[in-house]
Amino acid sequence: MSFKKDEDTDELGALLNLDHSAVLQESRVFNQTPIRPRHSRLLLAKILFLLYRGDSMSTTEATNLFFSITKLFQCKDMSLRQMVYLTIKELSTLSEDVIMVTSSLMQDMQPKSEITYRASAIRALCKIVDPSMLPGIERFIKAAIVEKSANIASAALVSSLHLFGEAKEVVRRWGSEVNEALSGKALSQGPSFFGGASQAQVVSTSNIVQYHAIGLLYAIRQHDRMAVLKLVQTFSGQSSGGWLGGSGATLRSNMAYVMLIRYAVRVMEGDSGLAAQLQTLLEEWIRHRSDMVSLEAARAMCQLGGVTGKQLTSAVSALQVFLSSPRPTVRFAAIRTLNQLARTHPEAVQPCNVDMEGLITDSNRSVATFAITTLLKTGNEASVDRLMKQMQGFMAEISDEFKTIVAEAVRSLCRKFPAKHAAFLGFLAGVLRDEGGYEFKRAAIEAIVDLAKHVPESKEAALAHLCEFIEDCEFTKLSVRVLHFLGEEGPHTARPTMYIRHIYNRVVLENAVVRAAAVSALAKFGAAAVADPALQKSVRVLLQRCLDDREDEVRDRAAWSLRMGAGEATRDKYVRDDSTFALAVLERRLVEYCGNPAAAAQGRFSFDGVPRISRAQEEETRARTRLETMDAVLTGSAVSAPAGAAGAKQASEPGTPTAAGAMDVFEQQAAYADKLNAIPELAAFGAQPLVSSQRPVDLTEAETEYVVRCIKHVYESHVVFQFDVTNTIPEQVVEQVEVAMEPEDDIDGVLAPVVVVPIPVLACNEPGTAYVAFERTETDTFPTATFACTLRFVVKECDPATGEPEEDDEGFEDEYSLEAADLGAGDFMQAAYLPDSQALWETLGGDAESVETFALANFDGIEECVGRVADLLGMCPLEGALKPRSKAAHQAVFTGRWMGGARTVARTRMTFQKGAGVTMELAVRSEDQAVSELVVSAIA
Repeated sequence: MSFKKDEDTDELGALLNLDHSAVLQESRVFNQTPIRPRHSRLLLAKILFLLYRGDSMSTTEATNLFFSITKLFQCKDMSLRQMVYLTIKELSTLSEDVIMVTSSLMQDMQPKSEITYRASAIRALCKIVDPSMLPGIERFIKAAIVEKSANIASAALVSSLHLFGEAKEVVRRWGSEVNEALSGKALSQGPSFFGGASQAQVVSTSNIVQYHAIGLLYAIRQHDRMAVLKLVQTFSGQSSGGWLGGSGATLRSNMAYVMLIRYAVRVMEGDSGLAAQLQTLLEEWIRHRSDMVSLEAARAMCQLGGVTGKQLTSAVSALQVFLSSPRPTVRFAAIRTLNQLARTHPEAVQPCNVDMEGLITDSNRSVATFAITTLLKTGNEASVDRLMKQMQGFMAEISDEFKTIVAEAVRSLCRKFPAKHAAFLGFLAGVLRDEGGYEFKRAAIEAIVDLAKHVPESKEAALAHLCEFIEDCEFTKLSVRVLHFLGEEGPHTARPTMYIRHIYNRVVLENAVVRAAAVSALAKFGAAAVADPALQKSVRVLLQRCLDDREDEVRDRAAWSLRMGAGEATRDKYVRDDSTFALAVLERRLVEYCGNPAAAAQGRFSFDGVPRISRAQEEETRARTRLETMDAVLTGSAVSAPAGAAGAKQASEPGTPTAAGAMDVFEQQAAYADKLNAIPELAAFGAQPLVSSQRPVDLTEAETEYVVRCIKHVYESHVVFQFDVTNTIPEQVVEQVEVAMEPEDDIDGVLAPVVVVPIPVLACNEPGTAYVAFERTETDTFPTATFACTLRFVVKECDPATGEPEEDDEGFEDEYSLEAADLGAGDFMQAAYLPDSQALWETLGGDAESVETFALANFDGIEECVGRVADLLGMCPLEGALKPRSKAAHQAVFTGRWMGGARTVARTRMTFQKGAGVTMELAVRSEDQAVSELVVSAIA
């Protein structure tokens, strides 16, 4: 085929300036005889360009255009036919009566047609058919799945995967054909539907067919755990005497192996009985001859929960080999996996340090960035200076995205090696002078702020660098952030006047937003408790000058500062007090107040029920957000996430709250309160629970027919069990769903059942909530008990397509056994972050202290033990409590409020010896001596 360069160039330029009406007018050429293939092909390209560009097209226009295009089926030009298929698929969602083209598509699926026609016809046909018409073409799709042509088989498999969301039951019937395509066996020896009568059916051995087939087969079997396990067993290379039995089979597609690894991890990781088999499988796949498969297996091994350093040896060794690969993509995948692993197991990555140092000068700057940030996590204090010098050499050559990663890595390193603060500050100050975007500069600023807070020796030097930065800062938000920090920390330095000069320069030279922030910072200098009278007088003079500013906000802030800073009492209340309201709760209360005319008529809005949080809590919340963002970056979701990310492990439920989640506790409890207050029987217990569970407890396995989770709410004199129930059976609708709770302990005179709230109707995959409430007959007693739970309901058959039960089906009663629900001492403790726990510990004193030593032989490590202790106590672990740095000894501090009131601090000291388990000393101090004893009893 010959091409004319000038004509092709003109055609490409014509696409850039298309007019919608002109293209529709030109589409009349489709009705001309004879058909002009080249002209029609170019016009179809223009139509597709309009659709991809986002131009809207009315239903009438799309329908007329659709049926005009169908006339092109009369032309046998192969290139034109390909464009016709593509355009039909795009217009099918906009047009009406598209099913009329089915006969033409069926004609192209006949054996005498070209192979390319058949595959494209299947894709187009599956795009336009209605789910109710799918049984009519079912035999075509099933025959195509086992066709010997890879194009036809892959087209059928991919189209079936798209149809699965709308017609699950029909596609599930094709499981045997999909399994045949995956295993590579002949389905039959009879004539092929697409081939001649004398040709025996031979299933395609193309690798891409296996990749598509395993994806469809998993979609069909994903709710059958044993079927997925059987799939993994069959294609994992295990022998007939393997851990699940059955015959082994071989996958020839490396991409299919990658998907198999993800499915194996997803279905086996949560089962402790299969942990050893999963380890064995992953180690076998790590030794696979394909780099793609080996990398995926190593990544999966590194991401397993509870994996030890010894178990990581094979994965780290494989990744170490890949670091020297000549292909940049392999090096990038290996170093990124090691970078992620270094956050949780830095000691396991240390053997790769020599290889990673060689990657610092890698020509691919992305690889070099991950190498340097990984070395920062695994290196020692002696290597910090050398790494900093190497980083300065390539910072100008990498993108802002990777510069941000470097800044975040340096920020995390500041706490690890505080003695090297001078090197860190020098590096961060240097990168602030370089060119860069907002996110990169923000990360560097936050790193300097973090260093100044946690390393007192570096505070004045850090403030000096920040003052230099705002002299020539192009980002308003960063200037405001720096001015706020100067206002917080500057008054407590030896020479506060040095920073006042830089702040007032912003009042003179900057825009209104920065000027307003500078006025607030000046006010903090004047209101500081350590400020001398001369300094206060100077600040008042500067604030008085700001009263003449041309911006209202600046003038108002200056006037407010002068008024509030006049007396000691007003300074303490309005300037020095850094606490604020929990914004999530405040917003919820304001919305309720504005939406209730009766409440507005009763009086003004009251802040009494809105909790307040300190600046320390707010900063910890920001720190948590930063860590979550950094996790996303380091795991690849923000840096070229892999295409199969959806197949990775699903996000877990939120764990026990840390200090960083203090404000989330208020938001979560407010959400629970709204849900509880909507039920009249429960609303009488109080406006809001005093304590609510921070993490739901699973009472069933995730793959069972009915999934149930339990959340506990404690009121002043009641305990409410909330059961979130999900029905996963498409053929059933259950009604009058309730949970029967039978105490295994004697609770007479302590707890009495008062309310049972059932779920009226529970359709498939639509969660519902049932409640069981008990009254605490003695409010001074805090009972502990275990309840045997049974789910009771009425079952009715329904149509899976509509979800509607049959009219004459009265249903039958049934029940489903659940795991036991426990009520422990930790359920009465609110996991609240209490700032300055050391001072609070001293204030509470030893009179209210309770101490006990426990021998916990069932734990295999300190990290597992401290996590379980946090769950039992129901308290908020402070920073570092859940991440022990040593395997032999660890100390952790927890804080909370008993029944939302009495402040409580718990300290644990743990030691671990192999074979003997964990020995723990637990000391608890509270404002109530009885509470200290109750908290200790939570472990006993």
